[in-house]
Amino acid sequence: MSATSVVRVVLAKPGLDGHDRGVKVVARALRDAGVEVIYVGLRQTPEMIVDAALQEDADAIGLSVLSGAHMTMFGRVLDLLRERDATDIVVFGGGIIPDEDIPELESLGVAKVFTPGATTVEINDWVDRRLRRRETEEV
Repeated sequence: MSATSVVRVVLAKPGLDGHDRGVKVVARALRDAGVEVIYVGLRQTPEMIVDAALQEDADAIGLSVLSGAHMTMFGRVLDLLRERDATDIVVFGGGIIPDEDIPELESLGVAKVFTPGATTVEINDWVDRRLRRRETEEV
């Protein structure tokens, strides 16, 4: 958890997917709700994403995956967090992810998967409950 009282979230588009409209909408909604958002952009490798999260002292990483590579991308980010002893960073995300893959992603350690149709209110509420509540419990 960051030393400040502001929740910090790194958002990223891993892999070769170039469609970032959705993640930008989420970034704006989270910012409007008082979350400090660091959007690292398109075509990020898992290593780049984890490096950014560590450098920014992020509380969470949010991944937007529309390419079908969600199992690989989420899995690698989680592996890197374990390797770098940073499992306190919460990983969540969304995109075009089949319902049947969600339980496996959760078993890997993904805290929440948002599928098409999720609203910004739903995402904000989850971030608020999961990250701000955690911050309050740690104080």
